[in-house]
Amino acid sequence: MHVQINATRMEFFKLRRRLSMALRGHKLLKDKNEGLMKEFMTLVKAYKAARQKVDTGLPKCLQLFVLCRIISSSETISAALEQSPGYLEMRISEKNILNVRVPVFDVSVTAGNSYSLLDTSGELDKAVGQLRGLFPEIIRVSELEHSVRLLAKEIEKIRRRVNALEYILIPQLQTSIKYVKNKLDEMERSNISRLMKIKEMLFSREEVLEITDYADSADRRMNDMQV
Repeated sequence: MHVQINATRMEFFKLRRRLSMALRGHKLLKDKNEGLMKEFMTLVKAYKAARQKVDTGLPKCLQLFVLCRIISSSETISAALEQSPGYLEMRISEKNILNVRVPVFDVSVTAGNSYSLLDTSGELDKAVGQLRGLFPEIIRVSELEHSVRLLAKEIEKIRRRVNALEYILIPQLQTSIKYVKNKLDEMERSNISRLMKIKEMLFSREEVLEITDYADSADRRMNDMQV
């Protein structure tokens, strides 16, 4: 796509200012992207650790519930769980990571063991206790996963902007500046050449006038001598 550019000094300085701003913005975006990548890798590492903990603990907890189902009847287990509801309180806030707002979940679980210990086995206590302990970790996994997705989305957006500046806008500005500079240099050379020709013409005219004056003066002297 060809864009018509006025080859003037005002346009030249305008393009140079735009190029300076584009280069400064490119550097700031690259620095921000590098900072986000560091935070992203830290979150990914924390997410993997939390996910590994849940993936390891949840099957063990389910195994205990299966064992309880074998020892006691499903009606007994259901009644016991209905009689001992737990309470989960979650406070949601946000934190700022390089202008990216990510969620923070503060979770607390309150026990509610009020079922009869005579009708249930000890494995149910273990299963409920492990499940209660896993709830904060499950919420933590959700928090980290959402934060990782937000950072990944922001990193991709900044990367597109950096690429647009680096491979499209900055080269276009540099090409335009070079074009305008060449045109200005060409105009300056043309003006200098024209001025030289005018000066040469003026010098030639002065020489002709000097020769004419000298000839007129010589004629007058000759006439004076004849008289």
